[in-house]
Amino acid sequence: ISGIRGTIGGKPGDGLSPLDNVKFASAYGSWIASTSSATGKEKVTVVIGRDARLSGQMVNNIVCGTLVGLGINVVDLGLSTTPTVEVAVTELNADGGIILTASHNPKQWNALKLLNHKGEFISDSEGKYILELADKEDFTYSDVNQLGTYEQRDDLLQIHIDKVLQLPYVDVEAIKKANFSVA
Repeated sequence: ISGIRGTIGGKPGDGLSPLDNVKFASAYGSWIASTSSATGKEKVTVVIGRDARLSGQMVNNIVCGTLVGLGINVVDLGLSTTPTVEVAVTELNADGGIILTASHNPKQWNALKLLNHKGEFISDSEGKYILELADKEDFTYSDVNQLGTYEQRDDLLQIHIDKVLQLPYVDVEAIKKANFSVA
């Protein structure tokens, strides 16, 4: 699954209205919590990152708040790349991640791209199950004493870069000597 995509605005069910974002985030959060319960962790953690779309901050606020309401700890990377969010999931030993981006689609689009605990896109069958959960809208939110936490991190992009530079087939000195210009 490449994500739950839609246009921003309109009536619920027509795209990614705020209510649709809550529904899909609730379905994903419920699913990730149920799949993570076998690990014995006290709290589930999900990493969130987004692109610079006009709707990005709004969707980010809705998704993060919804997950916290489900009792899930959220690590918000803010503006980030898809690969950085994938790396952050494994680096932070998180249970999953959501990348808020519609990639190449025009500005009115956005999406929730869903990751598993390995920082990989969820499978087709997992995606279909999450869509079924969203359709049922049978979610249980946490009481006030069990809400998740919210944390902002701005160091994961640099951690990702450092990991790339440490790969054995990346010749940092040769790259430096090439004196590339980047526009």
